Formats: sequence, C-alpha cells, structure tokens
Amino acid sequence: MSEDPFRLPGLGDDEGGPERLQKVLARAGVASRRVIEDMIVAKRVSVNGQIATLGDKADPLVDTIEVDGSVISLMPDAITYLLNKPAGTITTSDDPQGRPTVIELVPAEPRVFPVGRLDFDTEGLLLLTNDGGMAHRLTHPSFGVEKEYLAHVEGAPKPGALRILRQGVELDDGVTAPAQAALIGDNMIRLTIHEGKNRQVRRMCAAVGHPVLRLVRTRIGPLADRQLAPGQWRSLTNDEVIGLQKSINPNTAPER
Repeated sequence: MSEDPFRLPGLGDDEGGPERLQKVLARAGVASRRVIEDMIVAKRVSVNGQIATLGDKADPLVDTIEVDGSVISLMPDAITYLLNKPAGTITTSDDPQGRPTVIELVPAEPRVFPVGRLDFDTEGLLLLTNDGGMAHRLTHPSFGVEKEYLAHVEGAPKPGALRILRQGVELDDGVTAPAQAALIGDNMIRLTIHEGKNRQVRRMCAAVGHPVLRLVRTRIGPLADRQLAPGQWRSLTNDEVIGLQKSINPNTAPER
C-alpha cells in the first residue's frame, strides 16, 4: 500500500493506524487509562460522532474524538499558527532554489509543517502545525473543510461562468466538486471549495474563461483574520482550535 500523501512525516502515533481509545486518550493527557475506561463506560467519549464502547479503537490521524462534547487534541504539546502568507513565498519547509519559505516566517521551535499548500503567487491564510492528526483532517477532501478565496480575474464573469463554478468544472484531473461562487465586483469572485487539487482555484477560473490576476485565501473553516498583515503570524487560541476541530465533518470521514 502506498504511503498516505496527507500524512505528515514524523507526526502522529508511533506505530500508525488504529489503537485502543484508552491508549490514544492517555497519551493525549486526558487521564489515566483506567479513568478513561470509566469515562467510556459512562458514555462520555465519542468517536466521529458515535458513542464509544470498551474495546473500540481510533486512529489519531483520521478520527475525531470527543470527551464530554469537546474535541480532544491528540497531541498535548500541539501548536498551530495562523500565517498571512505573502506572495513570493514557497509553502514548504525547504526550497532547493533558495526562495523564501513560509517556515522562515514562523518560530523555528517547535518545528511545524504547512497544512496544505498555497502556490508561490497566492496570498492569504495558511495554517502551520505540529499536530499531524489535525493536519490530516484539514487537508483530506473527505472531511469537507471549507477554504474561501477572493479571486481578481480577467474580464467580467457572466452568470453562466458562475453556474459552472458552482456545479463543477472539468479539469484535466477530473471534475471539481460543487463550489460556492459569487460575483462581488466586476472582476472579483468569492469562491469557496473543500478540495485541495493543485492550483485548483486558478485552474477553475481559467477553465471558465477568466484567468486569475490575484488570489487571496480569506478563510479556512471558521478561521478568518482581517487584521493579520502579510507576513505576520499568530498562535490559534484554544477556542479557535476547538472551532476548527468542530468544522471537520466526521460524517464524511473515509471508512476503514
């Protein structure tokens, strides 16, 4: 079986794959395994929206686990940054060509990884984290996390072009999922997608006859920050992490 392309190297559990809930939650610092067993018996734990029972297993890189209705981060020392990526930076940890990277814009320690990608010329919000489980769920299209963009395009899109964007656009790697698309100016489209195909928004707009001149990501799930200047970053608050976790739709998780 090929390696999961959405899994970040060096992150997540030691062995990979499903483990008993007691072990997963104990490692996350929730409580001892014995106490967690009592919590499971008391029906205080759920996995992907379903009440857990003793003997259940969960995969920290795939499943959403809640205790008393609160989503649990499966890394006790997890940290997540929100960065306003400027144009002219590479969304990678290192670039052989020596171009500036997003990693250079945030603290070197603890080591974090970009969640998904924005291409060299695209601007806007980008998450960087050391929480492999959350990164997997945010980038895998099966979990349905929305990403909103503002696209300044060539020409004035007609209703027919917007309709195609909403219904799905035929690209060389398949038809895109239905998107939300609205014209908010003569040459400005607000587009919301939940996939992550390479340069997807640019290719969608070009396919309907309106190449992108400037592209900015303005929202990731519930996260938006108009005060964050290009090149600036900040740590997510606890409430923002919980809101982000809740935006991940467990009902669309891939079956194992």
